[in-house]
Amino acid sequence: MEFAFAHERSQPEIDLTCEIAGVRFPNPLVLASGILGTSAALMVRLARLGAGGITAKSATRLPRAGHPSPILFDWGHGLINAVGLTNPGAEGMAAILREARAALASMGVPLIASVFAGSVEEFVEVARVLATAGPDMIELNLSCPNVAAEYGEIFAASPKATAEAVAAVKAAVPCPVIAKLAPNVPDIARIARAAEEAGADAITAVNTMPGMVIDIEAGRPVLTNREGGLSGPAFKPIAVRCVYEIARAVRIPIIGTGGVLTGEDAIEMIMAGATAVGIGSAVAYRGLGVFQAIRKEMEEWLTAHGYRCLQEIRGRAHR
Repeated sequence: MEFAFAHERSQPEIDLTCEIAGVRFPNPLVLASGILGTSAALMVRLARLGAGGITAKSATRLPRAGHPSPILFDWGHGLINAVGLTNPGAEGMAAILREARAALASMGVPLIASVFAGSVEEFVEVARVLATAGPDMIELNLSCPNVAAEYGEIFAASPKATAEAVAAVKAAVPCPVIAKLAPNVPDIARIARAAEEAGADAITAVNTMPGMVIDIEAGRPVLTNREGGLSGPAFKPIAVRCVYEIARAVRIPIIGTGGVLTGEDAIEMIMAGATAVGIGSAVAYRGLGVFQAIRKEMEEWLTAHGYRCLQEIRGRAHR
């Protein structure tokens, strides 16, 4: 029995660390933008509960109140939301990021700021303000589907617009820049290549999918905004396809995001070519302990299949 215990103790630990643009993540599970990244206290709490990286809520130049309720609905196979980019504006978010950064840095958990804007100039303006808070990376929300009516066509619908926004922000800030893309485009690989060629250090793939749910008893959409972004389990195959296609087209890292609820879901994203995995709706489904739960499930799966690190399975679906 003593020999058996000693043998168990000698089993190699699973290495879940990863690196994006020179930034080290203790594990690949990154809080997606818009999910609880609204205050320094919440961001730090999620890091303590096992998140390997934290993406703050997208900031706009001026504060936004967002859309009136109802803004979120569980339609049975996932969630649909139209929060409307509620945020305190660039200056307010910079103060939140500054407070969170101090605590997260001591924990070794990277902080990713997020920017949404209606023009290239505005992307640069907001990114510069957020950069003063010292985030490890800045993510450009080029694809938010909930305010398209206000701003017109999303940046992520066009290779040219995507490249212009990425290049301008890259020239304006000192930290790595991530381009967050949309799933509802004819050729996402083409958009990803444009982002890479413009200097993007990584890709987040992908944002939610525009959709609508109608209450047939009331005869009207369930959300006040009428349409919103679909996320959750039913969305995962779409996100996995996007990650797979992007991984074939670019060399920069991908944060695979969309419908990941379990460790096996995260493994699937990494096999599709993701370096890290965004966690969003899973927080609503499984609670704040979801990061620890998914990490444990990943370790158990890797151990059971004889793997020691993520690199051994990354992109396996392409081989």
